Amino acid sequence: MIQISLLPPGAKADSLAYQLAYAAQAVAAVRAGHALPQALAQIFSRSDAPAQARGAIQDLSYRAMRSLGLTESLLGLLANKPPQPEVLHGLLVTALALLVNEEESGYDSFTVVDQAVQAAAISPEMSFAKGVVNAILRRLLRERATLMPQATKTPPGTWNYPTWWIDRLKAAYPEQWQAILHAGNQAPPLTLRVNRRRATVAQYLDTLQQAGMAARQVGPAAVRLQRPVPVQQLPGFAEGVVSVQDAAAQLAAPLLDVADGMRVLDACAAPGGKTGHLLELADLDLQALDHDTRRLQRIAENLDRLQLKARLTTGDARADDWWDGQPFDRILADVPCTASGIVRRHPDIRWLRRKTDTAQLATLSTQILDKLWQMLRPDGKLLLVTCSLWPQESEQQAVAFAQKHNAIRLPAPGQLLPTASETADHDGLFYALFQKPGA
Repeated sequence: MIQISLLPPGAKADSLAYQLAYAAQAVAAVRAGHALPQALAQIFSRSDAPAQARGAIQDLSYRAMRSLGLTESLLGLLANKPPQPEVLHGLLVTALALLVNEEESGYDSFTVVDQAVQAAAISPEMSFAKGVVNAILRRLLRERATLMPQATKTPPGTWNYPTWWIDRLKAAYPEQWQAILHAGNQAPPLTLRVNRRRATVAQYLDTLQQAGMAARQVGPAAVRLQRPVPVQQLPGFAEGVVSVQDAAAQLAAPLLDVADGMRVLDACAAPGGKTGHLLELADLDLQALDHDTRRLQRIAENLDRLQLKARLTTGDARADDWWDGQPFDRILADVPCTASGIVRRHPDIRWLRRKTDTAQLATLSTQILDKLWQMLRPDGKLLLVTCSLWPQESEQQAVAFAQKHNAIRLPAPGQLLPTASETADHDGLFYALFQKPGA
């Protein structure tokens, strides 16, 4: 259970102090093992934070996650002992993230210190620590030139990832590991998928231009905005003209070359981005499966917005008690993984994952793929997708699967590494496409 403490009714939601206080709670929740989106959802559901403050709280929390290796290294140098309670630790690393990235954050250092002290003052658990916050942050300002080189002597302090993560990347990608780490530390772009049933990419780019939003095409149906905006401000979003989806993720649906009338399964379907894309490409008998009924609700909401329909089913992809026995023409298997390829969108993942997760999730994925293969018709196609960078979850999984089932491996992108440049800007995903031998 995520513990959320509400701020006093008089706290000003438009102040940095208010936003820091709630961001500190979100960061503390991650350190306690909770995912950042869930922590923020709890804060927003329980607090009176208005929309603008929510955006700022989210931004502060994500900044803190991207700088956590460096800020915790600094905190180890600045504090005589680990700050307690955990929310105090969360406040300090969140404020330090702003101070070490002052130009990018847009806040001057003295404002950050003052507002961090105020955040402690208005927080029931931290009011005793105003002096501690002030002393630690001011010491950084005084001794920055000495402390920063010391804090970056360790791999986490330099790269803002756990040491085991860095070592694993070096082993898997000895030439690209630094570029991968760098890409994962960038704020992601806002990439949209244009619904071809409603508009062409050229038409939507023209609509954006008329709305004063600079953008360019980065894929067959993909448009990247120069500056991210809340989705509610996107022309046509509410009407289903566009959806938010990374450029690499948009490759999945076209790889299955679906056609009208096909019977298609989207396994592990939530939150439904690929489900919607498949239905935009053809009129399908599509079944979307997920083990979590609440996550299926997100698919339903997305499909309602797109004005598309699928059969939503709660079930375990490792079992067949939800299946009617009729084979599928196409199966999309976006299997569970460590999500190591999407850390720029979910920077908390790097701090939540453990080295042992890879083997456990690869075993789970193998069980899912084995069961789904039984449901595919002869000559049908199954697409394996992961958002992982670890070969055990991707290429090794694909090779073992093809050998085990005598599956025909068709052309597909394989491992896409995350990139953040003008020419290519996408997450790290893996694709392997298989065809079942004919009867």
